[in-house]
Amino acid sequence: MTALDPRDVEVAPTDPDPGADPSPESGNDGPGTDPDLDLDPDGPGVRGGVLDRTHRALSIGIVSVVLLIAFEATAVGTAMPVAAHELNGVSLYAFAFSAYFTTSLFAMVLSGQWADRHGPLRPLAAGIAAFGAGLVLSGTAGAMWLFIVGRAVQGFGGGLVIVALYVVVSRAYSERLRPALMAAFAASWVIPSVVGPLVSGTVTERLGWRWVFIGIPVLVVFPLVLALPAIRRMASGPADPEGPRQGFDRRRIRLALGISLGAGLLQYAGQDLRWLSLLPAAAGAVLLAPAALGLLPRGTFRAARGLPSVVLLRGVAAGAFISAEAFVPLMLVTRRGLSPTMAGLSLAVGGASWALGSYVQARPRVEAYRERLTVLGMVLVAAAITAVPSVLIESVPVWTVGVAWAFGCFGMGLVLSSTSVLLLKLSAPEEAGANSAALQISDGLSNVLLLAVGGAAFAALGGGAVGHAAETTATATATASATSAAGGPSPAAFAAVFLPMAAVALAGAWVATRLKTAPVPE
Repeated sequence: MTALDPRDVEVAPTDPDPGADPSPESGNDGPGTDPDLDLDPDGPGVRGGVLDRTHRALSIGIVSVVLLIAFEATAVGTAMPVAAHELNGVSLYAFAFSAYFTTSLFAMVLSGQWADRHGPLRPLAAGIAAFGAGLVLSGTAGAMWLFIVGRAVQGFGGGLVIVALYVVVSRAYSERLRPALMAAFAASWVIPSVVGPLVSGTVTERLGWRWVFIGIPVLVVFPLVLALPAIRRMASGPADPEGPRQGFDRRRIRLALGISLGAGLLQYAGQDLRWLSLLPAAAGAVLLAPAALGLLPRGTFRAARGLPSVVLLRGVAAGAFISAEAFVPLMLVTRRGLSPTMAGLSLAVGGASWALGSYVQARPRVEAYRERLTVLGMVLVAAAITAVPSVLIESVPVWTVGVAWAFGCFGMGLVLSSTSVLLLKLSAPEEAGANSAALQISDGLSNVLLLAVGGAAFAALGGGAVGHAAETTATATATASATSAAGGPSPAAFAAVFLPMAAVALAGAWVATRLKTAPVPE
């Protein structure tokens, strides 16, 4: 059984409200928001699943969108070094990543407001179109600056899409079905993480890197045909059709612009460890701090109970894990002599265990223990990050990394899918877009900050300037080969990355104990 298979059937309530109006015009948010509409049409009184007749087209469509994004992330990263070399833009290589991330942060906030006010259909359609247009622009670029512009357009589209997808799930699926969708999203990354680099490498070698970028937009047609008509039917329009139409919050738009520019300046400063880099770093911090405070839920940075802790946990988990993962291939190549391919494959099993963790959290029987599962997940992540640098000791077998990372990825599957489920559970329908944007901002922002901190510590202790080339496994292993030829970074440099990230993950286990809202006094 896969994460997309229908759930085990359950007996529906025997006393549904006879006065409930299931039509979209009644003010309900769509079939998934009314428990009675989750009944399987093939069997009266039996609840359906995410692949029942009502949800099948929508489920396959939106999961296909996630699959497309996952394949792009893994395939494009493999072709990127060749593209930069051919366009004579190796010195601007890191901006191909930072441009994507900077525009996606802004688009997340815009998408949240757009979806809350007009429904998720428009931002999702616009996002997929921008995502495809950015790929075509990069694939046909004749200069590196045009390639970077394409990446920026692509990032804008990706930011619109990811938030709009969360709003679709909140509108079209009942609370009971959402864990299965989040598990399906996680499972969608498994095959691309294994097949993507192989396919991209083969296409790059045989046909050229441009075909990797130009070929992916063709895949957009399938999810568009399936998802958009279903979204129009089940989740279009504002959350409250009879409520007053509100315009965009200009203050939040300005804050989104501030957080994007601030993140971009910090990334720029982190790419070149010189005293002059302190100036853009300071400017980035000045822009970033108030913007983050304004865009994230009140109480996020003090781990207030409920929604603020859910958002904070997402950032802590993602930042610690990704920052540590970026240095694993580098360590295996330079300290243990593995080839870049073998170093990358040591992490491949993590995709399957991540999907397994997401599948476990989606089981109906574990719903009552969701908060405990997130605590367990963060403990597993902390333990995995702590165990990985043990291979710096020659007597420790290299396969220890694969085993440890499998447990860590299982923990991440428990945590990230659960934070998505809890966020939608704690969000009112009219706030689902803004809160989903906050979740994604916490995720992306923590990646930038912790990668910058880890990279600076790595460089300070003799690791060399890795910069944002470590943002993908393919790039990290390419950097690792060059570093290995120069003698390799010191074990202390790796310890300066892994041990602090393990401590951050352990702090996340404490944050996970605060996901439940405080009981209301009688």
